[in-house]
Amino acid sequence: MDGEALVKWTRRIIESYFSGEDIEPDIEGYAGVFVTLTKNGELRGCIGIPFPMELKQALKEAALGAINDPRFPPVTPDELDDICIEVSVLTPPEAVENPLKEIEVGKHGVIIQWGPYSGLLLPQVPVEYNWGLEEFLDNACLKAGLPPGFWKNRDVKIYRFEARIFKEVEPGGKVVERDLKGEMKKYEE
Repeated sequence: MDGEALVKWTRRIIESYFSGEDIEPDIEGYAGVFVTLTKNGELRGCIGIPFPMELKQALKEAALGAINDPRFPPVTPDELDDICIEVSVLTPPEAVENPLKEIEVGKHGVIIQWGPYSGLLLPQVPVEYNWGLEEFLDNACLKAGLPPGFWKNRDVKIYRFEARIFKEVEPGGKVVERDLKGEMKKYEE
């Protein structure tokens, strides 16, 4: 998978949106994708498609969703020079029976579902916040609008997935693949 191409296509999709064009990325494959935007190290938008679909469509939907993340004011064209883009390519989610044994911080993302409630956290989130496993699961519950600890309810559906994560080192700059295990070791030192 060419992570650099995915990130560069994401930037082109956003730029073309601001200029009134509609481009189709020249990429192949099927995957779930999340696009995360940060400005000066702070989250500016993060939207994605958790289940596999045509990659070019998933990337486009995630990119345009991230610039219009309802948690923030819409991204403006003037901001784009200050925004770093990160693209997470997800494996298909798989059901988990025992989250304390089957989910690993720094490796897995999680989806918590209960009735109409659903919350997803990418694998990099607990690493960035230095959370342990139970704190990770509690925060996935909060994201779903459920109380912490609700993941212990036997009627809750829990899924895990993995991701390859590619990000710009600086806005529009070099693209690198994140090593979450390596990042975790930095926190431990």
